[in-house]
Amino acid sequence: MARINLLPWREQQREERKKRFLLSLVGVLIAGVGATLLVDQYLSGAISHQNARNQYIKTEIVQLDARIKEISELKSRRKQLLERMKIIQDLQGNRPIIGRIFDQLARTLPDGVYFNEVKMTDKLISISGVADSNNRVSDLLRNLEASDWLDAPNLTEVKANGAAGSSDQSNAFQLTVRQTQPAADPDVQGGKP
Repeated sequence: MARINLLPWREQQREERKKRFLLSLVGVLIAGVGATLLVDQYLSGAISHQNARNQYIKTEIVQLDARIKEISELKSRRKQLLERMKIIQDLQGNRPIIGRIFDQLARTLPDGVYFNEVKMTDKLISISGVADSNNRVSDLLRNLEASDWLDAPNLTEVKANGAAGSSDQSNAFQLTVRQTQPAADPDVQGGKP
């Protein structure tokens, strides 16, 4: 006799397929969520690592800015010190020259001529004084012209000081002269005044 299976085997098979499908669907879903969490964790770690690197760079930039500022301050201080050193060296180098200039002014001064004020600006010397006569002022100009240390005397003003009819007739004068330096003066080159 033939055996007939009357049980609903197709429905059981459908149920089993449905269970396997749901199980595989749940497995894929869990795997997807797990993969998403892993990717999220990796990306969060990479972002936090990059943020830490950015923060480190920012702190280093701040430190470098402070160092750059300090270096610029040191450069400006160095420049000021070099300028001061140059001024001091110029003063030290000009010290014998100033002595020579005063010596030359005293040597060129004829009798009867007196200086009231001597002022030096850069290389230009302004002199104001009193002379007994115009001839004495002319002698002073000739002496200044003959000097090796002084050049181009220029008389700017001569005024008579005495009253009319008085025997004491003095003349006030103002002149300018340029300071020069002889080409080969062994005393100045050797540093002797």
